[in-house]
Amino acid sequence: MGETGFGTEGSRPRLAALAGLKTEDRQGTFHVYLIKPSKYDDDGFVIRHWRGVVPSNSLACLHGLTADARERGLLGQVELRTHVIDESVSRIPLDEIARRNRAAGCRAVACLVGVQTNQFCRAADIALSLRREGVPVMVGGFHVTGMLALFPGVSPEIRQLLDAGVSVVAGEVEHRWHELLRDAWEGKLQPIYRLIDDPPDLYDAACPRASREATRRFVNANYATIDCSRGCPFHCSFCTIINVQGRRMRYRSPECVTAAIRRAHRQSGIRIFFFTDDNFARNPASSDILDGLIAMRREEGIATEFMMQVDVPAYRIPGFVEKASQAGCFSVFVGMESLNPQNLADAGKVQNHTEEYGAAIRAWRKARVRVQVGYIIGLPHDTEESVGTDVERLIREVQPDQVSFFMMIPLPGSEDHKRLVESGVAIDPDYNKYDSCHETMPHARMSGEEWTAAYRDAWRRFYSLENMKAILGRVDPSIYWDALRNFWWYKYAIVVEGAHPMLTGFFRLKDRTTRRPGFAREGRVAHLRRRLPEVLRLLRSSARLMLEMEELWLATRRVGETETLVLEELARIRSGMGWRPRVSELRAAYLRTKAQMPSIKVPSRLSLLWEQVALFRASQLCDSRRDLARFWVRMRWRLRHGRIEGLLRLDQIAVNAYRELRLASGFFMALVTQAD
Repeated sequence: MGETGFGTEGSRPRLAALAGLKTEDRQGTFHVYLIKPSKYDDDGFVIRHWRGVVPSNSLACLHGLTADARERGLLGQVELRTHVIDESVSRIPLDEIARRNRAAGCRAVACLVGVQTNQFCRAADIALSLRREGVPVMVGGFHVTGMLALFPGVSPEIRQLLDAGVSVVAGEVEHRWHELLRDAWEGKLQPIYRLIDDPPDLYDAACPRASREATRRFVNANYATIDCSRGCPFHCSFCTIINVQGRRMRYRSPECVTAAIRRAHRQSGIRIFFFTDDNFARNPASSDILDGLIAMRREEGIATEFMMQVDVPAYRIPGFVEKASQAGCFSVFVGMESLNPQNLADAGKVQNHTEEYGAAIRAWRKARVRVQVGYIIGLPHDTEESVGTDVERLIREVQPDQVSFFMMIPLPGSEDHKRLVESGVAIDPDYNKYDSCHETMPHARMSGEEWTAAYRDAWRRFYSLENMKAILGRVDPSIYWDALRNFWWYKYAIVVEGAHPMLTGFFRLKDRTTRRPGFAREGRVAHLRRRLPEVLRLLRSSARLMLEMEELWLATRRVGETETLVLEELARIRSGMGWRPRVSELRAAYLRTKAQMPSIKVPSRLSLLWEQVALFRASQLCDSRRDLARFWVRMRWRLRHGRIEGLLRLDQIAVNAYRELRLASGFFMALVTQAD
């Protein structure tokens, strides 16, 4: 492949003509497609959902850089048009990209950004498809950067892209992005851009910008990401950050971060942010950023909230936890990784001390910040039995609010991966499996089946109904609903979707025409026969999950002042009656109670809904739906065994169906109003 020209033979005269012009004299429309690829499932279908959960920070970064190049006129008279596509929630318009690249006076470039190892197979297929249409393509991200950072040569999967005319970008591009865009416009893209040894100074770099085009397809359209710093000072052997982004912390100026948050809030209504720094606590500007956010809250009324990633010892930084809470932090992700000190030592996680875990959790919880921990299963000293024991200790002793379990994988860019490759250990060649949910390397103490069983059992044990009840029983009331919603999301991912929550959205979509090469493309009828049972299973599983969450709410909900007084009034009514009170009498009890409580102020638009919630709770007092569950189990048993006489008790069926409806409506109203 030549060093220049990604156009087809027929397009080269047009590119040569463009190359002969000065940048400021060129005119035309340049369509820049920023694409975050998804990955394939085990059946070869692209994983895409109706609504996503976590937007891509890589897309936000490249969107901000492209907008900055356009606003500063860094490509002269060229009209830059940016298209932001997250394949986890959107289809990639391949035909449109090719058509715009062929149009007179136009050019297009496809930039596959932030490509992780488990997404590389899908990214490569997209890139090769576009190259066959003559579209210039750039591929960057952790996989490409990690492979080129730790190995002197070019690996076969990257060589395949280079041979097809794809340009690969290793490293960060804040200081070079406009140059790459200019090369793409002029048809002069280089095969490899090695920027690893030239990391940008982020202090004054253009900040990430959320794209409404992309965020509207997520469950919370008012949620965005921003990286305030990059790099990590520690030496964990399984981590790719230290080799891809470096061990020296580079960070954005506090003014840049607060300005980006202010702009996103005012222009797009975004109020929740995820600081994607691998370790925000080690960002030298973290204190100043938190001060800026506190000032925004007090002086400008911009009460944004955020979650962040920190290390275990972060709670010992003087004033850090308290300041983070005041600045709007509602959740932290803490990399605990293991309860076995030998595992931590072998992985180079020397900053973690298991005896500190409980104290760290309590410090964050005292500040009313929810704590989620990362836990790796399959570190060197794990066995199926020890993993089970450690998970029980995690539940009983450490008591985090939430856990994300990951299977140990040798990610390209990590020291573990380099060591295994150089020692000749057979690791799985299919990068699509490198998603922390599949076994990809041999383990010294567990078979593949034992390893997978330990991983699945860890999810089942921690997210059991009893443990979720215990967690909700001890969280601060102000974050009760956040915790319950996160349980719902995680259980949906684990039980309904059968996938890791970090890779899951809501309601899986399957496009039969974008199946992975090597899998048969199904006809419409065959695909329908596959999808109908899958959708029915999804609906059944979703219904069971809703009932489990309803049971969880009934067992853990707080009885507020309103409900307590209504129940006292109701008890007085019942004491003089031998029958169930009518709705009119319940309403009268509520209104009398309301008159005794002038301190309660309910917004007028919610007053009716609030009254209905109170009436529901007063008339349907219970702390479990177990009796209802037993009734429907008996009904199903009778139906299966032909015991039709039981099914003729229509009065019982009607009463219990009505109770189910009342419970469901009460749960929904409580969820909407977040009233305990």
